[in-house]
Amino acid sequence: MDQPPAESAPGEPEQQALFDWSGIAPEPHAPSAFRDSPQARRMLDVREVYAEPAALDSPRGRQIMAGLPGVRVTEVASHWRIPSLHGNDGNIARWVRIKTETLVLGVKRTLLTRPNGRSADWIAPGPSNGCAMACAYCYVPRRKGFANPITLFTNIEAIVAHVRGHVRAQGPKTEPNQCDPQAWVYDIGENGDCSVDALVCDNTADLVAAFRGLPTAKASFATKFVNPDLLALDPQGRTRVRFSLMPPDDARLLDIRTSPIAERIAAAADFLDAGYEVHFNLSPVVLRPGWQRDWTDLLTHLDDVLPDRVKRQAAAEIIMLTHNRSLHEVNLGWHPRAEEVLWQPAAQESKRSQNGALNVRYSLEIKRQSLTRIQQLLAAHAPWLRVRYAF
Repeated sequence: MDQPPAESAPGEPEQQALFDWSGIAPEPHAPSAFRDSPQARRMLDVREVYAEPAALDSPRGRQIMAGLPGVRVTEVASHWRIPSLHGNDGNIARWVRIKTETLVLGVKRTLLTRPNGRSADWIAPGPSNGCAMACAYCYVPRRKGFANPITLFTNIEAIVAHVRGHVRAQGPKTEPNQCDPQAWVYDIGENGDCSVDALVCDNTADLVAAFRGLPTAKASFATKFVNPDLLALDPQGRTRVRFSLMPPDDARLLDIRTSPIAERIAAAADFLDAGYEVHFNLSPVVLRPGWQRDWTDLLTHLDDVLPDRVKRQAAAEIIMLTHNRSLHEVNLGWHPRAEEVLWQPAAQESKRSQNGALNVRYSLEIKRQSLTRIQQLLAAHAPWLRVRYAF
């Protein structure tokens, strides 16, 4: 796609923009060109919907189904209990196909904002659970059985109202912390990818619009998918996008169906210019032969191609790989090559996560040494990239 170069601040190199957003009106519900594009349909080509009746009857449910004419709908009592999806080990061989062709609509009944203090101050009730992408290390399917398509929650008005009320109850942030020096940060995409959700409905747009009117808070979400429709949402600095990065060879093996790493990096300036705060997740760091060399190459590339205006406001999270025995067994059924690098019992130990799940992580000493090393690489090759959080 030929695009004019992005405008550069005085004294910084010009960068070829990935998308030219300048002609897009900042209208949250504007007609979407990308949502209906062949590229979007390769990511999500819905042919079957499982839905709770209340979700179908909601305004958001009707909006979603209006965009899916002729798609078969099966009503279910609960979005969590769908026998043909969850608990059916025959779905392992169809792992990616289900993510591409199946959509679940539900109502989020428990609206709870949880304290975090790591990546964000708070974890907001998310607008979705599951994803159309198929990252081999994803923690979400550990709780969902043998299939993990997108579940969209259609009671977005209740979710937005809850978040607004929670933000207002906090009042202004009085002390800076690693999440943000001034604003309360709310992660709105803990169990999904808001960029992919936006291919189906306006849940992400509604949340971005809500935070635009909350001067004491920011929304935040991590993404591995570059969706140019998000450039039109006019966040006015109240939404932080965290592009997840890893060496390209790791991404080709582990980040299945995601945007290429170079495309995520190239999108940073476009998103900054569209009004987002742009950070990076160096995540997950997977230890395997050559990892230090490949991370050096990635950090050098960031330093070479990102314009100064991105660097000045950027920050990073570093997250070491956490894995899970059940997911390991699922992956052996559809992507065994990934497990050659993800499953390393000699270097890993059991870990009880905050939600009670029993996972595996690198042993404490290996993890400590590796975190120290990657921060040394950052200091040498991308010293402008401040580390907000390392785990």
